[in-house]
Amino acid sequence: MYKRSALGVGWALGMPVVQLIVFSFIFRKVLDVQIDHYPAFIFIGVLVWGWFHTAVGESVGLITSNRALVGQPGFPLVVLPNVTVAVRMFHFLVAGPLLVGMLVWNGLPPNPAWAFIPILIAVQYIFTVGLAYPLASLNVVWKDTQHVTRVGLQLLMFLSPVFYTLDLVPENSLRWYELNPMVGMLDAWRDVLMQGVMPDPLVLGKLLLLGLVLLFAGRWLFVRQSHRFLEEL
Repeated sequence: MYKRSALGVGWALGMPVVQLIVFSFIFRKVLDVQIDHYPAFIFIGVLVWGWFHTAVGESVGLITSNRALVGQPGFPLVVLPNVTVAVRMFHFLVAGPLLVGMLVWNGLPPNPAWAFIPILIAVQYIFTVGLAYPLASLNVVWKDTQHVTRVGLQLLMFLSPVFYTLDLVPENSLRWYELNPMVGMLDAWRDVLMQGVMPDPLVLGKLLLLGLVLLFAGRWLFVRQSHRFLEEL
C-alpha cells in the first residue's frame, strides 16, 4: 500500500493529526465549544470515525474496481471486505501510541477500564464488516450505491458526536439522534479512554447484535450475488 510513498505508514498518522488541528481550531476557537480535554476528545472522535468512514467508503467499490480479481478463477472474493476493514483497523492501531500520548498529556493516564479496548475494537470491526459486505454487493448491480454512500457518510459525520457532546443535541431530537449506531460507539470509546469507566453494556450489546445481524445477512447476500459479479461488470 505504501510502496514508493515518501511518508510510508506516516500517512496513517498524517490525516488524523491534520484533522485534529483543523477541527480543534474551528470548534474551540471559532465556535467556542467548551469541552474538557478537548484535544483528546476530538482525537478519539477523529480516529474512531476515520476507521469507520474510510473502511465503509472503500468497501463500496471493492468489486467494481477489482475486475481482474473477480475474473480470476478460485479467488476468494469473500475475504475482500474483511481485508479492507482490517487494513483500516491497522491504520487506527498505528495511531494508538499518539492517542495514548495525547490522553496522558491531557491528564488522562491509562486506567483499568482500558481492558475493554479489545472488546470495542471487535465490536466496531464486526459492525463495519457487516456494512461492507452488502454495500460492495449492491454497488455491482446499482452503481449509485457508491454515490449514496459517500453523501450518507458525509452527513452522518455531522450527525455523530465526533466534535461535540450529546448535551448539545436538542432533547426533543435525542431519541432519533441516538438511532445512529456511531453515537453509541463513540460514547463507548470515550467512556473507556476518558472517563475510566466500562461502556454501557446495553449499548454495547445492541451494537454487537446489530453488527452480527449485518454481518451474517450481508455476507449471505454477498456470497449469493458473487456468481453474477463478473457478468454484471
